[in-house]
Amino acid sequence: MKKLLLVKLSSLGDIIFNIPLANILQKNGYEITWLVSEKGYDVIKDNPAVKNAVLIPIQRWKKRGFSFKSIFEFIQIALQLRKEKFDIAIDSQGMFKSMQWMLLARADRKLIFEHSREFSTYACNEIVKRSPNPHVIYSYLQFAKYLNLEGTDEIKYTLPPSSDETKAKVDNLLHGLDKSKPMVVICPATTWKMKHWKKDNWKRVVEAIKDKCSLVFTGTERDNDLINYISGGNFINLAGKTQVKELIELFSRAALVMSPDSGSAHLARATEIPAVITIFCCTPPTMYGPLGDPEKYYSIRGKLKCNPCHKRNCPLTGPEAELCRTQPQPEEIINIVNKILQNVKQ
Repeated sequence: MKKLLLVKLSSLGDIIFNIPLANILQKNGYEITWLVSEKGYDVIKDNPAVKNAVLIPIQRWKKRGFSFKSIFEFIQIALQLRKEKFDIAIDSQGMFKSMQWMLLARADRKLIFEHSREFSTYACNEIVKRSPNPHVIYSYLQFAKYLNLEGTDEIKYTLPPSSDETKAKVDNLLHGLDKSKPMVVICPATTWKMKHWKKDNWKRVVEAIKDKCSLVFTGTERDNDLINYISGGNFINLAGKTQVKELIELFSRAALVMSPDSGSAHLARATEIPAVITIFCCTPPTMYGPLGDPEKYYSIRGKLKCNPCHKRNCPLTGPEAELCRTQPQPEEIINIVNKILQNVKQ
């Protein structure tokens, strides 16, 4: 086996978007060591496409601030990395936080995208052009094309299998769920405010579909107020009660997952089981939308001239500010949900 180092530390969505690349590399005879931060570690550890997952605890180091303990941990990981001699190292992050690991890695060939940020190209010796296809998955697959590998148009997701412990935990979390109806999971929040669809839109969707399905909400603890408003304090609220492992199992049991452009949406798509509706406000679905069967995977956005701006903060002011968060109209989503639920076999 040829040894390959893949450096993609975060975010959860981007890590998931790199999994098809990892599968192609593995299929072509590469044994992959993947450096990943806390956000995506549970997606990469025990993933069938990856030989070794090495945790880079970025969040823990940030929380501590300057610490000799963090320095010691960094050195330990660096020494572990230096023991390996890789045939190829790929930096698909393209930032300073990945550059330092590329500098430490022992590999004859070090690949990175052209125009990568924060001087990260200086740690590599081969520059790869991005794909003309705007979707980020095809951009990452460009590394495989550059290496002249076979099957570079295949998009295959793999995720770690759920343990018995994880399955039991999800069973407990879903205690009381009405299993006579299809389960619909709503993940209404993400880290970007401008990606958030208006809460009243979500509320109208819930009111329209609540009698046709069993609703479950997910998020972090800080999303509880939003979820309580949308749900009216009803249904199953798992905010703050799930990690990535539980979400994989939960989504695998769902008929439909609805979310803004978020790690949850991309994780649901990667399970390849539920239908997925991703609502796009400020970001482009051509880059981040779920690929696959258009009757199963939906990317829905409004039709404003400014959309998508791909900005964290709205550049407009007055009555035009943040209008993208009001679109699409709830009725468009309701119609799609009804169509999906009509075809669900219980």
